Amino acid sequence: MLIAFSVAPSGIGSASAENPDGSVHDAVAAAVAVVRASGLPHRTSSMFTEIEGEWDEVFAVVKAATDAVMPYGSRVSLVLKADIRPGRTGEMDGKVERLEEALGRRAG
Repeated sequence: MLIAFSVAPSGIGSASAENPDGSVHDAVAAAVAVVRASGLPHRTSSMFTEIEGEWDEVFAVVKAATDAVMPYGSRVSLVLKADIRPGRTGEMDGKVERLEEALGRRAG
């Protein structure tokens, strides 16, 4: 299973003296640290973090990452997308490889 998720605090106000641009990078760093410590295959981009594993282990990491963000605001927003494909592993890279192959066939 692949999960792409984004978690961020809210209820913290916008810009302040301590946080002039209103960024939530410290909270996101807390969540990504949880993902990295999990040992599951993962990838973080500017908008989402992807993790791959079995249902229970992936959702346990998402919950722990969400819990890590809670201290940064009065509420947390979680966006989640799942690709559930039993029996498949290595899909984080496999899906991209198959896409690149298809693009290469179109260019040729």
